[in-house]
This record gives sequence, C-alpha cells and structure tokens, in this order.
Amino acid sequence: MDDKSIKEALNKLKKDSPKRNFKQTIDIVFNLKDIDMKKQNIDFFIHLHKSKGKKTRVCALVAPELTEQSEKVCDTTIPDREFEKYQQNPRLIKKLADEHDFFIAQSTIMPKIATAFGRVLGPRGKMPNPKAGCIVPPNANLKQLYENLQKTLRIYSKNDPVIHTIVGKEDTEENIIIDNLKTIYDAIIPHLPNGKHNIRSIYIKYTMGKSIKIM
Repeated sequence: MDDKSIKEALNKLKKDSPKRNFKQTIDIVFNLKDIDMKKQNIDFFIHLHKSKGKKTRVCALVAPELTEQSEKVCDTTIPDREFEKYQQNPRLIKKLADEHDFFIAQSTIMPKIATAFGRVLGPRGKMPNPKAGCIVPPNANLKQLYENLQKTLRIYSKNDPVIHTIVGKEDTEENIIIDNLKTIYDAIIPHLPNGKHNIRSIYIKYTMGKSIKIM
C-alpha cells in the first residue's frame, strides 16, 4: 500500500462525499480472507505517531494515592470510596462505559475494581487493560498515560472477517491520515496468519458516506 494509492482514495472520498454540518471521522476498513475467525484472535492495541483527530475520553478508577492527580488529568475520576454506589447500580456503570473509551485502574485495588465494575465493563471490552498501559501503580504519571491514550487504538475483530477503525477526521491533514493508515496496516500484518495475503481489500470512508477502495 503506497502513498499514491492512499492520496487518490482520499481525493475521491472528498470529491464524492456531500458536505455535512459536522466534521465526519475518516475510517479504514480491512476485509480479511482465508481466516477461521473462531480460531484466530485479533485483539491488540497500537500507538499512532499522530493524533487520530478525535478526543479519547478516559475514566480513572483509583485509590487516594492517585485521586487528586486523576481529577486534574482524566475526564472522569471514580475514587474507591464510591465503588459501592456503582456496584449497586449497574446502569451507572453502563453510562460510564458509553461515555468513555478507556478505563485506567490503580493496580493495588484491582480486586475491588473487578468486583464492582467487571460484570458490566468486561462484556463490553472496557475493563482496564495492561496491554494498553491502563493498569498503573500508585505513583503513576497519569498525564503521560492520558496523552498516550489519545493516540491509542484498539484493533479487534470478533466473528466477522472485518477490521474497522478511525484514522482521522475530514479536516485532518492528509500527511497525518497517510501516516496513521500505514501505521495501522503495518501493525495488523504480523497479527494475520499469512500476513498481507489475508487481506482481501482495504476501503476508506467517512462516517456517513460510501466506501472508496484503496487496494
């Protein structure tokens, strides 16, 4: 996949898409082939070099050691003294899951977090994940983690042979979209049993609009 093919697809995307009264995201869609999705687990995190153009909302589940720092850095902070309230009302946890992209957790209270939030966040794939750096010690630098998560994507495919993720927004600079797209492509290839030979096609699209084929 080369820069020329991506630029041509982006130009066609902009030309063929009607104007909306909001800034749409630009998504990349990988259609896979010759993979038994029941046996092949595709679920990992990647860190982009550039911004993905969309704010990542982060909720922190913390004890006193990190509460003050978290309230300054994260979008939402739930101190452990409030866990019981959420455990008794799963609807509150569902609302948190809907409103946040990542949850970070203080490692020393993980059992309490699992007990209070696990039954709701687990099935939604929102439990704090160490692979994304989201389980932290009591002396963690949350500002650095928060900034890293703004460029972090979760790449996954469950039962369907399709991977769908954001690469930017329609006002994102072209060179940033190209870099993000190539970074995602390079990260996906090693997770496929036969590498690029498992990719049937790649499309790019706006939130609302038709898909444009890259390859």
